[in-house]
Amino acid sequence: MGAYALAIDLGASSGRHILGHIENGKIVLTEIYRFSNSFTRHGSHLCWDVEQLYAEIITGLCKCKALGVQPTTLAIDTWGVDYVLVDQDGNRIGDAVAYRDNRTCGMPEMLDAVMPPEILYVHTGIARQPYNTVYQLMAAFTENPEYRSAVKHLLFMPCYLHYLLTGVMRNEYTIASTSGLINAKTKDWDGAVLAAAGIPPELMGPAPAMPGTVLAPLRAAVAAEVGFSCDVVLPACHDTGSAYMAVPYTGGNAAFLSSGTWSLLGMELEEPVLTRTALTAGFTNEGGFGGNIRFLRNIMGLWILQSLRHEGGDRYSYAELSQLALQGAAYPETFDPAEERFLAPDHMTAEIHAALSQAGKPLPPDEPALLFCIFHSLANCYAQAVKALGKITGLSISTLHIVGGGCQNQTLNQLTAKAAGIPVLAGPVEGTAMGNLLAQWIATGEIASQVQARQLMQSGASPEIYLP
Repeated sequence: MGAYALAIDLGASSGRHILGHIENGKIVLTEIYRFSNSFTRHGSHLCWDVEQLYAEIITGLCKCKALGVQPTTLAIDTWGVDYVLVDQDGNRIGDAVAYRDNRTCGMPEMLDAVMPPEILYVHTGIARQPYNTVYQLMAAFTENPEYRSAVKHLLFMPCYLHYLLTGVMRNEYTIASTSGLINAKTKDWDGAVLAAAGIPPELMGPAPAMPGTVLAPLRAAVAAEVGFSCDVVLPACHDTGSAYMAVPYTGGNAAFLSSGTWSLLGMELEEPVLTRTALTAGFTNEGGFGGNIRFLRNIMGLWILQSLRHEGGDRYSYAELSQLALQGAAYPETFDPAEERFLAPDHMTAEIHAALSQAGKPLPPDEPALLFCIFHSLANCYAQAVKALGKITGLSISTLHIVGGGCQNQTLNQLTAKAAGIPVLAGPVEGTAMGNLLAQWIATGEIASQVQARQLMQSGASPEIYLP
């Protein structure tokens, strides 16, 4: 039996600690702790409670000790773009504002005046989104000009949490690549973009470290608190980067979909695609393990369903919602779930109704019809992304691999297979945690390479298959 590693996978709605080891050539997972996560309003902004996140991380580590299992390594992955600002003494400055906050209104246009979108895309390869870190930082410095003298470091969310555990400040490539501040070709901070956005280059630190880097052991105080010490490893710190690592890919021109709060559909490439066609189609070039490129489109995803579920008092499980939607299959209308209006509406149901009404479409007559409309709309959006992906890359996409919690949605999977006209292979559910663990084992030498990691995923794969 191989050494234990601990994946701390933090999503925008929940976090989990998952222990993993390799036994008889298979990955064995044990979830030891799970907790809720969400942003809350603090003053005028939507913010993450980073102190609570860190406390939950420590609680999960203490669970390891209580179970009598000591991991050799641990690693944290999170959602992209968000960050924490730190002063010269290593203390946090200001709130950790969440990407769904509206403070960036007007920032993209302000940057456009200095660096047109087409030029920005050639530098970074990142699709224009109002929550990109570059726009968040412009908003932060505009609202708080005193930050220019007080801030000494920027750490992306997982890197800040790694810093709290180890005392070492280092940003990691895949999470940094989501920012709109990394040059897509050099994989280093882009000085021209930083200058255009008015961001002091010194706060970004050295070039981001590649995933698979051993960062440092736990600080002595942390080790004493949790009852053991271990090394902290940089995985693909962006959760989608970790999820893509865990796809049981067997070759051919396959597309990958990491399905959760966000849906990120694309494929792995050796080089970025920085064409106007890619920009216009909304594709982004994010970093992957080994320095490859995750060429993908970011789609609003199951956030829409999560919001609808909360508005209904969470009375249904997600599996029940998937089945309930089938009762509304006669409703034919759809909307575009990629529209910015669905990023953080006050009421998701009302926003969907408004979108349909403005398009001159009849409203869903009941809850099952509304649910089917959501799934049908997402499936169409996925199919459009698959088609655009093939057109831009010149490849004929043969299959779609779906990993993450969303791969359990049987209704959505079947609708996606039908809309895209290709087989859908669903699983693993815990793709992000598995990818996180794989990076740790590569770092320690338990797995020789990314190629061997994918072979390990293939040997243990038993995906659900949905045919068009």
